Amino acid sequence: MFEEERMELHLEKITPQEAKPKPDQNALGFGRHFTDHMLVIPYTEGRGWHDATIQPYRNFSLDPAAMVLHYGQAIFEGMKAYRGKDNGIYLFRPATNLERMNISAARLCMPQLPVDEVLAALQELLRLDQDWIPTAKGATLYIRPTMIATEAALGVRPAKEYLFFVIMSPVGAYYPEGFNPVKIYVTDKYVRAVPGGIGHIKAAGNYAASIMAAVEAQQGGFTQVLWLDAVERRYIEEVGTMNIFFAIGDEIITPPLGGSILPGVTRDSVIQMARGWGLTVVERRISIDEVLAAQENGTLKEIFGTGTAAVISPVGSLHYQGRDCLINNGKTGELSQKLFDELQAIQYGAKEDPYGWVTRL
Repeated sequence: MFEEERMELHLEKITPQEAKPKPDQNALGFGRHFTDHMLVIPYTEGRGWHDATIQPYRNFSLDPAAMVLHYGQAIFEGMKAYRGKDNGIYLFRPATNLERMNISAARLCMPQLPVDEVLAALQELLRLDQDWIPTAKGATLYIRPTMIATEAALGVRPAKEYLFFVIMSPVGAYYPEGFNPVKIYVTDKYVRAVPGGIGHIKAAGNYAASIMAAVEAQQGGFTQVLWLDAVERRYIEEVGTMNIFFAIGDEIITPPLGGSILPGVTRDSVIQMARGWGLTVVERRISIDEVLAAQENGTLKEIFGTGTAAVISPVGSLHYQGRDCLINNGKTGELSQKLFDELQAIQYGAKEDPYGWVTRL
């Protein structure tokens, strides 16, 4: 199917007795419930991707020497399916996510995925488990494609065997606050990534390295961490789960893609939309000192994060070096609200998609 030979997608369905009860759509949380089926495709060097199967959601069996457990070859993506207009099922830029996954794979010396064929298999999985896509307002089906090294061997080198799989989870709002301003802790104690490293890919290790700072932030009553650059610890990079934007004066400023931050799909969508509205979007380095100065002189209008999970997340305050900085009086900004409303309308098929971003099943 996926390299030299084409291969059928095999289907192994659950029995009616094995079907899981659907969770309460008004109490989904994030990443707590999983659908009845998953997509699984193994890779073997010399053979390529093979034996693609949609099968019941169940545990994997891994050898204790599986290389992912020792050397960390693990990458993932995040996307969503929406139950939208005319009860249709909509995907938002899914090929872009899979193409980004190939960038991650290349950086960690993992095999490339054939995007079109994986996307077709994903759509079959969605059709099978479509009853899991929530209909409650703001709820979606989160999709998690993942690739891990499964070869049983010790020794630091690229593995020769991998497993690609997709699991799906009905979710509510990513943050408990929902679409309300969040409190962000700015850390200059820890760093996330350095140029030349792997900060620009969705490698599992990036998230493991961020957990300590996130825990300390949450213990202080903050929702997330804002990372500064690893060299000078002055220039803003990204939030733990989002890219970040600043509306200062007549500009919307976001840190540039320099190899240490993730090239977010929602980030790119926001840049395209804002520029299409005639707004000035600038990708440049911006320091925490510049942001605080803009807040003091009144030119900082709002701050918001962007990401697949949260979509748009307005920032109500920043905490840096013992100082709290209130943003837009702690309220959701006009631009944040407009971007959120417009993106959601496109994602749910409620509004014309001039960008060609949406795929309807």
